[in-house]
Amino acid sequence: MSASKTLAMVLTDRRQLEPREMALPTIGHDDALLRVEVCGICGSDYEQFEGVLRTPMPVIPGHEPLGVIEAIGDGAARRWGVDVGDRVAVENMISCRFCPECLAGRSHLCRRRRIYSYVPLEEPPGLWGAYAGFMYLHADSMVHKMNRNLPAALAVLFNPLGAGYRWAVEIPGTKPGDTVLILGPGQRGLACVLAAREAGASKIIVTGLAADAGKLALAREYGANHVVDVQNEDTRARIRELTDGRGADVVVDVSSYALEPVRESLDYVAVGGTIVLAGVKGFKPVPDFVTDKIVMKEIQIRGAIGVTSSAYRSAIRLIESGSQELDRMHTHDFTLRDAAQAIRTLAREVEGEEAIHCCLVPEH
Repeated sequence: MSASKTLAMVLTDRRQLEPREMALPTIGHDDALLRVEVCGICGSDYEQFEGVLRTPMPVIPGHEPLGVIEAIGDGAARRWGVDVGDRVAVENMISCRFCPECLAGRSHLCRRRRIYSYVPLEEPPGLWGAYAGFMYLHADSMVHKMNRNLPAALAVLFNPLGAGYRWAVEIPGTKPGDTVLILGPGQRGLACVLAAREAGASKIIVTGLAADAGKLALAREYGANHVVDVQNEDTRARIRELTDGRGADVVVDVSSYALEPVRESLDYVAVGGTIVLAGVKGFKPVPDFVTDKIVMKEIQIRGAIGVTSSAYRSAIRLIESGSQELDRMHTHDFTLRDAAQAIRTLAREVEGEEAIHCCLVPEH
Protein backbone atom coordinates (compact mmCIF):
# COMPACT_ATOMS: atom_id res chain seq x y z
CA MET A 1 0.00 0.00 0.00
CA SER A 2 1.50 3.33 -1.01
CA ALA A 3 1.81 6.31 1.34
CA SER A 4 -0.92 8.13 -0.60
CA LYS A 5 -3.49 5.35 -0.34
CA THR A 6 -5.01 3.05 2.25
CA LEU A 7 -6.83 -0.26 2.32
CA ALA A 8 -10.54 -0.02 3.11
CA MET A 9 -13.28 -2.63 3.29
CA VAL A 10 -16.31 -1.44 1.36
CA LEU A 11 -19.85 -2.73 1.88
CA THR A 12 -21.17 -3.00 -1.68
CA ASP A 13 -24.30 -5.07 -1.09
CA ARG A 14 -25.94 -7.11 1.64
CA ARG A 15 -23.21 -9.24 3.28
CA GLN A 16 -20.66 -8.20 0.63
CA LEU A 17 -17.46 -6.55 1.89
CA GLU A 18 -14.78 -5.85 -0.73
CA PRO A 19 -11.21 -4.61 -0.24
CA ARG A 20 -10.36 -1.40 -2.11
CA GLU A 21 -7.49 1.04 -2.28
CA MET A 22 -8.64 4.52 -1.30
CA ALA A 23 -6.79 7.78 -1.81
CA LEU A 24 -5.85 9.71 1.32
CA PRO A 25 -7.41 13.18 1.37
CA THR A 26 -5.65 16.52 1.58
CA ILE A 27 -6.32 17.99 5.02
CA GLY A 28 -7.42 21.61 5.39
CA HIS A 29 -7.66 24.12 8.22
CA ASP A 30 -10.59 22.53 10.07
CA ASP A 31 -10.36 18.76 9.52
CA ALA A 32 -7.96 15.90 10.18
CA LEU A 33 -6.79 12.44 9.16
CA LEU A 34 -6.88 9.58 11.66
CA ARG A 35 -4.53 6.62 11.48
CA VAL A 36 -6.84 3.89 12.73
CA GLU A 37 -5.33 1.69 15.44
CA VAL A 38 -8.42 -0.45 15.98
CA CYS A 39 -12.10 -0.33 15.15
CA GLY A 40 -14.56 -1.91 17.54
CA ILE A 41 -17.45 -3.99 16.22
CA CYS A 42 -20.92 -4.14 17.75
CA GLY A 43 -24.36 -5.48 16.94
CA SER A 44 -25.22 -2.56 14.66
CA ASP A 45 -22.28 -3.54 12.43
CA TYR A 46 -24.07 -6.83 11.88
CA GLU A 47 -27.36 -5.05 11.25
CA GLN A 48 -25.67 -2.84 8.67
CA PHE A 49 -23.98 -5.91 7.14
CA GLU A 50 -27.37 -7.64 6.94
CA GLY A 51 -29.04 -4.60 5.36
CA VAL A 52 -31.48 -4.18 8.24
CA LEU A 53 -30.44 -0.57 8.89
CA ARG A 54 -31.07 0.40 5.25
CA THR A 55 -27.87 2.45 5.10
CA PRO A 56 -26.50 3.65 1.74
CA MET A 57 -24.12 1.52 -0.31
CA PRO A 58 -21.33 1.41 -1.24
CA VAL A 59 -20.01 2.58 2.09
CA ILE A 60 -17.08 1.97 4.43
CA PRO A 61 -18.48 0.66 7.74
CA GLY A 62 -16.92 1.21 11.13
CA HIS A 63 -18.25 3.68 13.68
CA GLU A 64 -16.07 2.84 16.71
CA PRO A 65 -12.64 4.22 15.75
CA LEU A 66 -9.66 4.61 18.01
CA GLY A 67 -6.54 6.02 16.43
CA VAL A 68 -3.73 8.52 16.24
CA ILE A 69 -3.91 11.94 14.58
CA GLU A 70 -1.87 11.62 11.38
CA ALA A 71 -2.51 15.12 10.02
CA ILE A 72 -4.59 18.01 11.29
CA GLY A 73 -5.41 21.59 10.37
CA ASP A 74 -4.58 24.43 12.75
CA GLY A 75 -8.26 25.22 13.32
CA ALA A 76 -9.13 21.64 14.21
CA ALA A 77 -6.10 21.33 16.49
CA ARG A 78 -7.17 24.41 18.46
CA ARG A 79 -10.83 23.40 18.59
CA TRP A 80 -10.24 19.79 19.67
CA GLY A 81 -7.15 20.40 21.78
CA VAL A 82 -5.16 17.67 20.04
CA ASP A 83 -2.25 17.50 17.63
CA VAL A 84 -0.36 15.09 15.40
CA GLY A 85 0.60 11.98 17.36
CA ASP A 86 -2.22 12.20 19.90
CA ARG A 87 -4.43 9.17 20.41
CA VAL A 88 -8.13 9.97 20.19
CA ALA A 89 -11.47 8.26 20.61
CA VAL A 90 -13.86 9.48 17.91
CA GLU A 91 -17.58 9.99 18.57
CA ASN A 92 -19.64 8.39 15.82
CA MET A 93 -22.06 11.29 15.35
CA ILE A 94 -21.17 14.26 13.16
CA SER A 95 -23.44 17.09 14.27
CA CYS A 96 -23.84 20.64 12.99
CA ARG A 97 -23.36 22.29 16.43
CA PHE A 98 -25.86 25.08 15.63
CA CYS A 99 -29.38 23.59 15.34
CA PRO A 100 -31.75 23.78 18.35
CA GLU A 101 -30.91 20.22 19.41
CA CYS A 102 -27.17 20.86 19.32
CA LEU A 103 -27.51 24.15 21.19
CA ALA A 104 -29.59 22.38 23.84
CA GLY A 105 -26.80 19.84 24.42
CA ARG A 106 -28.46 17.07 22.42
CA SER A 107 -26.01 16.91 19.55
CA HIS A 108 -26.70 13.18 19.14
CA LEU A 109 -30.18 14.26 17.96
CA CYS A 110 -28.88 16.92 15.57
CA ARG A 111 -31.33 17.67 12.76
CA ARG A 112 -28.51 17.43 10.23
CA ARG A 113 -26.50 14.71 11.90
CA ARG A 114 -24.49 12.19 10.01
CA ILE A 115 -22.92 9.04 11.39
CA TYR A 116 -19.50 7.68 10.61
CA SER A 117 -19.85 4.42 8.63
CA TYR A 118 -23.19 5.51 7.13
CA VAL A 119 -21.92 8.31 4.86
CA PRO A 120 -21.76 6.92 1.29
CA LEU A 121 -18.50 6.35 -0.52
CA GLU A 122 -19.53 8.80 -3.24
CA GLU A 123 -19.31 11.73 -0.82
CA PRO A 124 -15.72 13.06 -0.84
CA PRO A 125 -13.28 12.08 0.48
CA GLY A 126 -14.95 8.66 0.87
CA LEU A 127 -13.09 7.58 4.03
CA TRP A 128 -16.10 7.95 6.34
CA GLY A 129 -15.71 4.64 8.17
CA ALA A 130 -13.06 2.91 10.29
CA TYR A 131 -12.90 -0.37 8.37
CA ALA A 132 -9.79 1.20 6.88
CA GLY A 133 -6.19 2.05 7.67
CA PHE A 134 -7.05 5.76 7.79
CA MET A 135 -10.28 7.68 8.35
CA TYR A 136 -11.24 11.25 7.54
CA LEU A 137 -12.27 13.45 10.48
CA HIS A 138 -14.82 16.08 9.49
CA ALA A 139 -14.64 19.57 10.99
CA ASP A 140 -17.80 18.88 13.02
CA SER A 141 -16.41 15.74 14.62
CA MET A 142 -16.02 15.31 18.37
CA VAL A 143 -12.87 13.61 19.65
CA HIS A 144 -11.51 12.73 23.09
CA LYS A 145 -7.81 12.40 23.85
CA MET A 146 -6.86 9.04 25.39
CA ASN A 147 -3.80 7.64 27.12
CA ARG A 148 -1.33 6.27 24.54
CA ASN A 149 -0.05 3.67 27.04
CA LEU A 150 -3.31 1.73 27.21
CA PRO A 151 -3.61 -1.38 25.03
CA ALA A 152 -5.65 -0.40 21.98
CA ALA A 153 -8.15 -3.24 22.47
CA LEU A 154 -8.87 -1.88 25.95
CA ALA A 155 -9.02 1.79 24.97
CA VAL A 156 -11.50 1.14 22.16
CA LEU A 157 -14.05 -0.07 24.70
CA PHE A 158 -14.88 3.62 25.16
CA ASN A 159 -17.79 3.15 22.74
CA PRO A 160 -19.73 0.28 24.35
CA LEU A 161 -18.94 1.65 27.80
CA GLY A 162 -20.19 5.06 26.73
CA ALA A 163 -23.43 3.41 25.66
CA GLY A 164 -23.67 1.77 29.07
CA TYR A 165 -23.43 5.11 30.87
CA ARG A 166 -25.87 6.76 28.48
CA TRP A 167 -28.49 4.01 28.43
CA ALA A 168 -28.34 2.64 31.98
CA VAL A 169 -27.64 5.86 33.89
CA GLU A 170 -28.13 9.13 32.02
CA ILE A 171 -31.40 8.40 30.24
CA PRO A 172 -33.29 6.72 33.12
CA GLY A 173 -31.68 8.88 35.82
CA THR A 174 -30.45 5.88 37.79
CA LYS A 175 -29.66 6.82 41.38
CA PRO A 176 -28.24 5.11 44.47
CA GLY A 177 -30.54 2.38 45.77
CA ASP A 178 -32.26 1.68 42.46
CA THR A 179 -32.88 -1.80 41.09
CA VAL A 180 -31.72 -2.10 37.49
CA LEU A 181 -32.70 -4.94 35.17
CA ILE A 182 -30.64 -5.41 32.00
CA LEU A 183 -32.08 -7.55 29.23
CA GLY A 184 -29.13 -8.95 27.27
CA PRO A 185 -25.56 -9.72 28.44
CA GLY A 186 -23.59 -8.68 25.34
CA GLN A 187 -20.91 -5.99 25.36
CA ARG A 188 -23.42 -3.20 25.90
CA GLY A 189 -25.31 -5.17 28.53
CA LEU A 190 -22.07 -5.69 30.43
CA ALA A 191 -21.30 -2.00 30.01
CA CYS A 192 -24.70 -1.20 31.52
CA VAL A 193 -23.79 -3.34 34.53
CA LEU A 194 -20.58 -1.40 35.09
CA ALA A 195 -22.31 1.95 34.69
CA ALA A 196 -25.24 1.06 36.94
CA ARG A 197 -22.89 -0.22 39.61
CA GLU A 198 -20.90 3.03 39.54
CA ALA A 199 -24.16 5.01 39.77
CA GLY A 200 -24.93 3.25 43.05
CA ALA A 201 -27.65 0.80 42.00
CA SER A 202 -28.30 -1.50 44.94
CA LYS A 203 -29.48 -4.46 42.87
CA ILE A 204 -28.52 -5.32 39.30
CA ILE A 205 -30.14 -8.21 37.44
CA VAL A 206 -29.09 -9.43 34.00
CA THR A 207 -31.00 -11.81 31.73
CA GLY A 208 -29.67 -13.92 28.89
CA LEU A 209 -29.94 -17.16 26.97
CA ALA A 210 -28.50 -20.52 27.98
CA ALA A 211 -25.73 -19.92 25.43
CA ASP A 212 -24.82 -16.73 27.30
CA ALA A 213 -23.52 -18.58 30.37
CA GLY A 214 -20.02 -17.14 30.00
CA LYS A 215 -21.32 -13.59 29.55
CA LEU A 216 -23.67 -13.95 32.51
CA ALA A 217 -20.74 -15.13 34.64
CA LEU A 218 -18.77 -12.05 33.59
CA ALA A 219 -21.79 -9.88 34.41
CA ARG A 220 -21.61 -11.22 37.97
CA GLU A 221 -17.92 -10.41 38.17
CA TYR A 222 -18.66 -6.88 36.99
CA GLY A 223 -21.21 -6.33 39.73
CA ALA A 224 -24.53 -7.99 38.79
CA ASN A 225 -26.22 -9.39 41.89
CA HIS A 226 -28.33 -11.89 39.98
CA VAL A 227 -28.50 -13.44 36.52
CA VAL A 228 -31.47 -15.16 34.90
CA ASP A 229 -31.43 -17.80 32.15
CA VAL A 230 -34.61 -16.94 30.25
CA GLN A 231 -34.70 -20.33 28.52
CA ASN A 232 -34.55 -22.42 31.67
CA GLU A 233 -36.20 -20.22 34.26
CA ASP A 234 -39.59 -18.59 34.63
CA THR A 235 -38.25 -15.08 34.04
CA ARG A 236 -41.32 -13.20 35.19
CA ALA A 237 -41.56 -15.17 38.44
CA ARG A 238 -37.82 -14.86 39.01
CA ILE A 239 -37.84 -11.07 38.56
CA ARG A 240 -40.81 -10.80 40.89
CA GLU A 241 -38.97 -12.90 43.48
CA LEU A 242 -35.70 -10.93 43.19
CA THR A 243 -37.48 -7.58 43.54
CA ASP A 244 -39.85 -8.65 46.36
CA GLY A 245 -42.77 -8.31 43.96
CA ARG A 246 -42.05 -4.65 43.22
CA GLY A 247 -40.27 -4.86 39.88
CA ALA A 248 -37.20 -2.96 38.71
CA ASP A 249 -36.91 0.81 38.86
CA VAL A 250 -35.03 0.73 35.56
CA VAL A 251 -35.27 -1.84 32.76
CA VAL A 252 -32.78 -1.58 29.89
CA ASP A 253 -33.36 -3.71 26.78
CA VAL A 254 -30.13 -4.16 24.81
CA SER A 255 -31.15 -7.39 23.09
CA SER A 256 -31.06 -7.40 19.30
CA TYR A 257 -33.97 -8.52 17.11
CA ALA A 258 -35.85 -10.27 19.96
CA LEU A 259 -39.31 -8.79 20.44
CA GLU A 260 -40.28 -10.64 23.62
CA PRO A 261 -38.12 -8.51 25.93
CA VAL A 262 -39.94 -5.35 24.83
CA ARG A 263 -43.35 -6.82 25.55
CA GLU A 264 -42.27 -8.45 28.82
CA SER A 265 -40.49 -5.35 30.09
CA LEU A 266 -43.91 -3.93 30.94
CA ASP A 267 -44.28 -6.69 33.54
CA TYR A 268 -40.71 -6.42 34.85
CA VAL A 269 -40.73 -2.68 35.56
CA ALA A 270 -41.93 -1.19 38.84
CA VAL A 271 -44.82 1.24 39.14
CA GLY A 272 -43.49 4.62 38.04
CA GLY A 273 -40.36 3.00 36.64
CA THR A 274 -38.49 3.59 33.39
CA ILE A 275 -37.88 1.31 30.42
CA VAL A 276 -35.02 2.16 28.06
CA LEU A 277 -35.22 0.56 24.61
CA ALA A 278 -31.80 0.40 22.97
CA GLY A 279 -31.85 -2.89 21.04
CA VAL A 280 -32.75 -2.60 17.36
CA LYS A 281 -35.53 -4.97 16.25
CA GLY A 282 -35.34 -4.72 12.47
CA PHE A 283 -38.34 -2.35 12.31
CA LYS A 284 -40.71 -5.18 13.28
CA PRO A 285 -43.87 -4.45 15.29
CA VAL A 286 -44.08 -5.92 18.78
CA PRO A 287 -47.10 -8.25 19.10
CA ASP A 288 -49.27 -8.21 22.22
CA PHE A 289 -47.76 -4.97 23.49
CA VAL A 290 -50.42 -3.92 26.02
CA THR A 291 -50.35 -0.13 26.34
CA ASP A 292 -52.80 -0.13 29.25
CA LYS A 293 -49.96 -1.46 31.41
CA ILE A 294 -48.02 1.70 30.60
CA VAL A 295 -50.99 3.82 31.66
CA MET A 296 -51.87 1.94 34.84
CA LYS A 297 -48.26 1.78 36.08
CA GLU A 298 -47.27 5.24 34.80
CA ILE A 299 -44.28 3.72 33.06
CA GLN A 300 -41.84 5.94 31.21
CA ILE A 301 -40.49 4.43 27.99
CA ARG A 302 -37.40 6.04 26.51
CA GLY A 303 -35.66 5.30 23.26
CA ALA A 304 -31.87 5.39 23.09
CA ILE A 305 -29.91 6.34 19.99
CA GLY A 306 -26.23 7.10 20.23
CA VAL A 307 -24.03 8.28 23.07
CA THR A 308 -23.49 11.74 24.56
CA SER A 309 -20.10 13.37 25.06
CA SER A 310 -20.62 13.21 28.82
CA ALA A 311 -21.18 9.45 28.65
CA TYR A 312 -18.04 9.02 26.53
CA ARG A 313 -16.09 11.00 29.12
CA SER A 314 -17.40 8.76 31.89
CA ALA A 315 -16.37 5.69 29.92
CA ILE A 316 -12.88 7.02 29.25
CA ARG A 317 -12.47 7.93 32.91
CA LEU A 318 -13.36 4.36 33.89
CA ILE A 319 -10.97 2.84 31.35
CA GLU A 320 -8.07 5.08 32.31
CA SER A 321 -8.65 4.48 36.04
CA GLY A 322 -7.73 0.81 35.67
CA SER A 323 -10.27 -0.02 38.38
CA GLN A 324 -11.94 -2.83 36.42
CA GLU A 325 -10.65 -5.77 34.41
CA LEU A 326 -12.32 -4.38 31.31
CA ASP A 327 -10.06 -6.26 28.94
CA ARG A 328 -12.03 -9.41 29.76
CA MET A 329 -14.83 -8.04 27.56
CA HIS A 330 -12.53 -8.09 24.54
CA THR A 331 -12.30 -11.54 22.98
CA HIS A 332 -11.24 -11.35 19.30
CA ASP A 333 -8.95 -9.41 16.94
CA PHE A 334 -9.22 -9.60 13.14
CA THR A 335 -7.42 -8.05 10.18
CA LEU A 336 -9.29 -5.65 7.92
CA ARG A 337 -9.59 -8.26 5.19
CA ASP A 338 -11.31 -10.55 7.68
CA ALA A 339 -14.01 -7.98 8.50
CA ALA A 340 -16.86 -10.22 7.35
CA GLN A 341 -15.53 -13.04 9.51
CA ALA A 342 -15.35 -10.67 12.47
CA ILE A 343 -18.97 -9.62 12.06
CA ARG A 344 -20.13 -13.21 11.63
CA THR A 345 -18.18 -14.27 14.72
CA LEU A 346 -19.81 -11.61 16.86
CA ALA A 347 -23.22 -12.67 15.50
CA ARG A 348 -22.65 -16.33 16.46
CA GLU A 349 -22.56 -17.47 12.85
CA VAL A 350 -19.17 -19.15 13.33
CA GLU A 351 -19.50 -22.49 15.06
CA GLY A 352 -17.39 -22.93 18.16
CA GLU A 353 -16.66 -19.21 18.61
CA GLU A 354 -18.24 -17.20 21.39
CA ALA A 355 -17.43 -13.50 21.19
CA ILE A 356 -18.23 -10.52 23.38
CA HIS A 357 -16.20 -7.72 21.79
CA CYS A 358 -14.29 -7.88 18.49
CA CYS A 359 -11.85 -5.48 16.87
CA LEU A 360 -10.47 -4.88 13.41
CA VAL A 361 -6.75 -4.11 13.45
CA PRO A 362 -5.38 -2.43 10.30
CA GLU A 363 -1.85 -3.15 9.12
CA HIS A 364 0.27 -0.03 8.69
